[in-house]
Amino acid sequence: MTTTDRSDRPDLSELASFLDSEGLDGYLLDAASESSDQRYLSGFDAPDPFVSLFVPSEGESEADEVDSNPEKSNAGGSIFLLVSGLEYGRAQTESHAAEVSRLADFDYREKREAHGQDEATHRVLTEFLASHDVASVAVPPRFPVGTADGLRDLDVTVTPEYNGVLTEARATKTPAEIESIHVAQRANERAMAAAESLLQGATVGEDRILYQGESDDPLTAEAVKTVIETTLLEEGHSLDETIVACGPDAADPHNRGSGPLEANEAIIIDIFPRGRASNYHADMTRTFCVGDPPKEIERRYEVTEEALQAALDAVSPDTTGEVVHDAVCDVYEREGYDTLRSDEHTETGFIHSTGHGVGLDVHELPRLSAGGGDLEVGQVITIEPGLYDPAIGGVRIEDLVVVTEEGYENLTDYPKSLVID
Repeated sequence: MTTTDRSDRPDLSELASFLDSEGLDGYLLDAASESSDQRYLSGFDAPDPFVSLFVPSEGESEADEVDSNPEKSNAGGSIFLLVSGLEYGRAQTESHAAEVSRLADFDYREKREAHGQDEATHRVLTEFLASHDVASVAVPPRFPVGTADGLRDLDVTVTPEYNGVLTEARATKTPAEIESIHVAQRANERAMAAAESLLQGATVGEDRILYQGESDDPLTAEAVKTVIETTLLEEGHSLDETIVACGPDAADPHNRGSGPLEANEAIIIDIFPRGRASNYHADMTRTFCVGDPPKEIERRYEVTEEALQAALDAVSPDTTGEVVHDAVCDVYEREGYDTLRSDEHTETGFIHSTGHGVGLDVHELPRLSAGGGDLEVGQVITIEPGLYDPAIGGVRIEDLVVVTEEGYENLTDYPKSLVID
């Protein structure tokens, strides 16, 4: 029997246990790889919807029986794909699947001529399931209703799964996933450095507006975002949007920012890129000021640095996301700032959670917030305390760390300094 090194393969044991407890034969996805669950389960990147099927193993992995390549087995069971002929060759070499089937393998053309496209697809899928001895499947809550109804009409049991088992599995990263996130963070740091350099080279006008070098062109949030995006593209990474928010804009944590940037104001830059090849994200925030920051911004920055360190000190596989969040709230409340813990209606102060998981989605499990659950080795999380007030502005500092047996490893290697010299 072929032995398998699964250290860099998704561990689907919990998904297998769930299916066993529910008496279901498999777990089914019908989606394009823009679905993070689909990308995670299949290991395949395709723009059009395709089918992934996970079947729990009984004793030895089924993958070992159907594929001689040991890299194609997964802890807990086997993955099978059903794809179009267009994607067949690539799916065989690039995916996690133990076996890849084509629509044509189940006489799709003849079925389409006899039954029409939709019913033919459902009949093919039913035969695909039967070929792996699957008569009942769990599906995610947002599974296509047409596919579900079509399968049920052909006597396949389709049960929505609301426990988030696959999402929970994604929260703990393999070494390969952590490396992809680390690479993305390195690109992120180079983009942040390019943004900071643009701020550093700015001149201050009499109106306190920042200008690009010695030119008459105002330095805008949009100009800084362009430099960030260009740098990331050169690094093989991209993003859909980023945050460059100044003054009152920075008092709204998710205000993307726009228009001219000003001296003597806090400027929050939050970058969360995605690797174009890996699809894994990174996340980092820094707060800068060109000129002399107001005393209250200085104080809030110093307290936020302290809150960040308190949260980092609390990170451990023996604690919870709520405990880490409480460490931040303890610092802020001690210094006289409101938090959602002290006042759930507050609109100023610390008005969001301490952090979140990062992976194929920029926001995923675990949650570092009230009610946040157990932290586990291999989870990649943000630590991002911040303080906000429209009359003052906003301050946020964010590092990206991985939970380890000893506590944490900081994946972020970028200095923290409010004032740009």
